[in-house]
Amino acid sequence: MHQLLKDGAVVNNTWQLISADTDDLPQGDILISVSCWQAQRHNLANHAGAVGVWIDSNEEIEAFVATILDLPLIAINFPKFVDGRGFSLARLLRDRYAYSGEIRAIGQIIRDQLFPMQRCGFNAFAFETELDLVEASKSLGDFSDAYQVAVDQPEPLFKRRA
Repeated sequence: MHQLLKDGAVVNNTWQLISADTDDLPQGDILISVSCWQAQRHNLANHAGAVGVWIDSNEEIEAFVATILDLPLIAINFPKFVDGRGFSLARLLRDRYAYSGEIRAIGQIIRDQLFPMQRCGFNAFAFETELDLVEASKSLGDFSDAYQVAVDQPEPLFKRRA
């Protein structure tokens, strides 16, 4: 079973990523594309297991965000590690839409991105490449404090000093 980082700990990944739109879904917890979710969402109410969606970084979530806010997991796919649009999607989900479930980064993410991703609202990370997850989790604490406002710290440093 694959493992991932979730809330700073190494955990087993119980979710199956379904990469193609299909009517033949496996049992258990599944992570499907948002287009599959939109097409089958009424049928998925009877699915034996939890259902989450994954969003590509180029998708405009405003058109469907209201339909996914009750899901336990929203994953954001990074097609390239240099594609920063997923950071904005996570921040929108946490700040504007008050999503409180798991936001998982999937795709081409690297260890150096963990701290800023966490600040934007990601709390889980599934790496495409194998790496030591215990060592990678140390990147979540790369900096002891941050000046800027973010999901994890809504007050800027200058106000916290006063």
